[in-house]
Amino acid sequence: MSINLQTPIDYLKGVGPNRADLLRKELGIHTYQDLINLFPNRYLDRTQYYKINQLQRNNAEVQVIGEIISIKEVTQKRGKRLVATFKDDTGIMELVWFRGQKWIRESLKLKKPYVIFGKVNWFNGVFSMPHPDMELMEEHEKNLRSAMQPIYPSTEKLSNMGITNRVINKIMQQLFLETKGRFVESLSENILVELKLISKSEAVFNIHFPKNQEQLSRAQFRLKFEELFYIQLQLILKNLIHKSKIKGLPFTQVGTYFNTFYKDHLPFELTHAQKRVLKEIRQDLGSNAQMNRLLQGDVGSGKTIVAFMSMLMALDNGFQACLMAPTEILSVQHYNGLQELANKLNISIKLLTGSSNTSERKEIHKSLENGELDILIGTHALLEDKVKFKNLGLAIIDEQHRFGVEQRSKLWHKGPSQSDQNEPKTSATPPHILVMTATPIPRTLAMSVYGDLDISVIDELPPGRQAIKTVHRYDKNRLKVFRFIRDEIEKGRQIYIVYPLIQESEKMDYKDLMDGYESVVRDFPHPKYQISIVHGQMKPADKEFEMQRFIKGETNIMVATTVIEVGVNVPNASVMIIESAERFGLSQLHQLRGRVGRGAEQSYCILMTSHKLSNDSKKRIETMCRTNDGFEIAEVDLNLRGPGDIMGTQQSGVLNLKIADLLKDKDILQSARFYAKKVLQNDPRLVSPENKTILYTYQQLGKYKNIWNFIS
Repeated sequence: MSINLQTPIDYLKGVGPNRADLLRKELGIHTYQDLINLFPNRYLDRTQYYKINQLQRNNAEVQVIGEIISIKEVTQKRGKRLVATFKDDTGIMELVWFRGQKWIRESLKLKKPYVIFGKVNWFNGVFSMPHPDMELMEEHEKNLRSAMQPIYPSTEKLSNMGITNRVINKIMQQLFLETKGRFVESLSENILVELKLISKSEAVFNIHFPKNQEQLSRAQFRLKFEELFYIQLQLILKNLIHKSKIKGLPFTQVGTYFNTFYKDHLPFELTHAQKRVLKEIRQDLGSNAQMNRLLQGDVGSGKTIVAFMSMLMALDNGFQACLMAPTEILSVQHYNGLQELANKLNISIKLLTGSSNTSERKEIHKSLENGELDILIGTHALLEDKVKFKNLGLAIIDEQHRFGVEQRSKLWHKGPSQSDQNEPKTSATPPHILVMTATPIPRTLAMSVYGDLDISVIDELPPGRQAIKTVHRYDKNRLKVFRFIRDEIEKGRQIYIVYPLIQESEKMDYKDLMDGYESVVRDFPHPKYQISIVHGQMKPADKEFEMQRFIKGETNIMVATTVIEVGVNVPNASVMIIESAERFGLSQLHQLRGRVGRGAEQSYCILMTSHKLSNDSKKRIETMCRTNDGFEIAEVDLNLRGPGDIMGTQQSGVLNLKIADLLKDKDILQSARFYAKKVLQNDPRLVSPENKTILYTYQQLGKYKNIWNFIS
């Protein structure tokens, strides 16, 4: 009979209540299963024995066989140290102890073969090993201990309370004795055979007690694959269930609005990527299931036109559409852009934000409910209970990472109800959802975090756009940079200058916005030059006024904080100067750079920094100067910051992986997703005999959430 892995850890021989309590608090280990999943951080390779003349001055941990030929005490400034001379057939080295000399001296045996293990130092022409691990050769040969020693995650408190690596190793051995090392297989025979994977029991044994590097590698691969496979299985299943259970509004036709716009009013030729994405959206909308799609496209790749044409499909089928943006500036901009297009087709479109006045609001509420209003653009104001649609068919959310799940579900419930006017209202059919982002998400993250959404990518820029030239300049080059700005203004261009802070922070000596503004005004004096200033502490109306002056070309330079990160579209602005660029993250730098390069002229992004740059800052600046590709930038960002940071707190829980690493294990992730898809395509409900093990494991994961705490 196999032992129940949900048994509390207190019952394991050698643990007891006090140790169990510490293991729970410090490492989150509650059950046998948790202990099994405490995977080593690294391993000491005890498979190789070095000769003294092979030792290198590299501070590595090594294992040497030899014997002690003499022992002496050496007086030093504080107390004494014990020094033993250790010899093999190629040379001699020293073993040194600074504490416990009396006990150690009594236990050492001269002229007997020992195996010593530890870090080697080089001092005064001799190698020495402080406080080595020592074993008599005969003991060493008797021990069944694995050749490669696992080093487990630990905390200061555990070490102080005597739960050392050796203790954890011992209780792990005890666990394997009690379970006889037998673990239920969790992958199907087909997958094991196709990928030549070792069994679950072998993998678990070899991750804790590997005999050599090769066995360790096979165990790691097997367990990483399994972990990622179940994440992907869960996400894809969620998507399939969503599609089968959640009926969508059927958009059966592509009609007059769409076709007229496509034939007569399209402002430019669509790129291949835009056409491909529209086709994917069209298939979703006609499929009878609710669309749940993420549209990724770099700054300026033309997501808005795709969004508008998707709205036209809703209108063609008699439904309303809405677009929600995170900031007022961005929603106003969407509105201005889309209004121009909508007017050509006599479509009614309105804007609703926090600043809309009461009479405007009333008008909007009324025309929404009676169906006169076709498209509503706005901010969070769209989510208010008073905002009721007659029949909302498509909701588009821009820069969705700025909205919480709760806010998205409010939009969801604004769909049309399934009953007649006279009967009580039954549950609403959710509108189709299209989520847009200009923050490129690396593929590996997208597969793991948004794996339950269908993903579309616009990966080419519209024709006629020139790549932005990005350069790095130090503060001492400021005069040259200002000269360059004057030349650009002479040509009739406009300039952004962005600062990271509004008020001087005592701890940081960064030039704040006001300082910067004053120095710009000195170098670009009124009335020859006009300068706008925009920051987060201004009233919305003042901000809007300054923005409009810049958009209309009445001011030459816009001095701002990162308020302008998303959205502002001024084709005539050709230079983006980012002050203290080392203070910004990569995705922010990339977003800011995307504010220029929107016209036909060559645009520039100048990253200004001080001379003191950390390695990470250097890497960020170098990446920005090297490439304009948002996806490549996102990959570098992921490598620098790690997945948790990029997804923000609400989603980092998804990535609480036990053994896999999204950065290093991209290939395993892709393979895991491929196999999860394959299994579910052939057997969506996992009922066939060959998938019995997969179904069982999947149910266990749901039942005992602590097995892998990422099952959301």
